[in-house]
Amino acid sequence: MFAGEGTATAENKQVVLERFIEGPPKETDMAMKTGKIELKSPKGSGAILVKNLSLSCDPYMRDFKPGDFISGLTGWEEYSLIRNTWQLRKIQPDHYIPLSYHLGLLGMPGFTAYAGFYEICSPKNGEYVFLSAASGAVGQLVGQLAKLHGCYVVGSAGSSQKETDLDAALKRYFPQGIDIYFDNVSGAILDAALLNMWIHGRIARIRMRGFLQSDYLHKFPQFLEHVTENFKQGKIVYIEDMNEGLETAPAAFVGLFAGINIGKQVICVAKG
Repeated sequence: MFAGEGTATAENKQVVLERFIEGPPKETDMAMKTGKIELKSPKGSGAILVKNLSLSCDPYMRDFKPGDFISGLTGWEEYSLIRNTWQLRKIQPDHYIPLSYHLGLLGMPGFTAYAGFYEICSPKNGEYVFLSAASGAVGQLVGQLAKLHGCYVVGSAGSSQKETDLDAALKRYFPQGIDIYFDNVSGAILDAALLNMWIHGRIARIRMRGFLQSDYLHKFPQFLEHVTENFKQGKIVYIEDMNEGLETAPAAFVGLFAGINIGKQVICVAKG
């Protein structure tokens, strides 16, 4: 998003929910609308006007000024008037890092990976780590953080090649047992991992040990420093699936449920 002011009126394309969704979501459940928006915050409202550059398909600083780049929660639209500015985070532009990475690598998915791995799993050098959904927005960073920490890492990801016996497959890769399992999917993979955990093994999963990334916001500056530095040094790579144009948002959203995307799904609305 790009914070700004103005006195003119602009067209504002929006993706809206057309109807209640029944069954798997379809593109026809959403519609593209075009409205008008005044390019000026209502006087005394305490709100700020932003132009959206990238949207997350799937969190805070005050005293913003025109020209600031910020990250936060908005509608799927070209401009958003945000009244609850406490949930916005100011971004310091860096030509080494694409702005959209603040929705993935340096956003909620990346911080979930960092807090889950370091704060919940408490890894030790040389431990054996298994993670599911290893190609996803969270999983791809967990795997790399584990490797940087000196761990042995195996990840699973969806493809046309399937293991018919998950328990046997894990025994091949972890004959000594799993020290850490970072669970992103639950189900049959979790069941198989439970059968292969080593003594004092840890599983990072909501409800096994409840954690949300927001529980560790005090660690966010440390996370940004750690991940940004390793990314700039080429020790961390990140994959995002970028769709161009707000009109592609419905198809991108539906694609999440079909496993079409690889990495973090992002919608590019405008260039910064």
